[in-house]
Amino acid sequence: MEVAVYCHELKEYCCGSRSLPVLRVENLQATALTGPISFQCEPGECVVISGASGSGKSLLLRAVADLIPHEGHVSLGDKNCLDISACDWRRQVGLLPAESAWWSDKVADHFCGCDTHLLDDLGLPVAAMEWKVRRCSTGERQRLALARLLCRSPQVLLLDEPTASLDPEGVQRVEALIERYRHEHAIPVLWVSHDPAQIERVADRQFVMVAGQLQGEVA
Repeated sequence: MEVAVYCHELKEYCCGSRSLPVLRVENLQATALTGPISFQCEPGECVVISGASGSGKSLLLRAVADLIPHEGHVSLGDKNCLDISACDWRRQVGLLPAESAWWSDKVADHFCGCDTHLLDDLGLPVAAMEWKVRRCSTGERQRLALARLLCRSPQVLLLDEPTASLDPEGVQRVEALIERYRHEHAIPVLWVSHDPAQIERVADRQFVMVAGQLQGEVA
């Protein structure tokens, strides 16, 4: 999907109903994902995908989010992504890309309401809503993009290196917020990370991507 179209759909997102679904990926294949890839992520579970740059980790997240053409099945509970509209699927399966998309000059224009506690949890002032996007650092944009995603109450989190541009305090804040959110809402989390120490802290299970294929679970 083109970035402009994805941005338009982000503007249309709203909160959905809560449930305790399992994320299932079955025989998934896409361009540069040789697959087939199969796994599942339980409610409240954090599954980490690691691997070398270019191995297909981000493509896997984009395929699960139905942002690139793919074969196979991706389902959330009893809902298959191919059986509902792309917009409805992405209301429930929330992707935080490595580089977030911004379609307007003001931060507040990207939010349909926001719990200010999220900003505080991420070390951001409430006044951040009035900032111009262009004045935000990469780390501030990364934290604001996470707040924007959580404000839409997704039923799954797909996180592509969510702390890559953050200092140690920022990393700690983001990890703590995601940990609390996934347990409070009992949602599956699929997290891409290169950091062994972070993987040790956040992962319930870990898989490794190698040349577009998902290797066996890491002990």
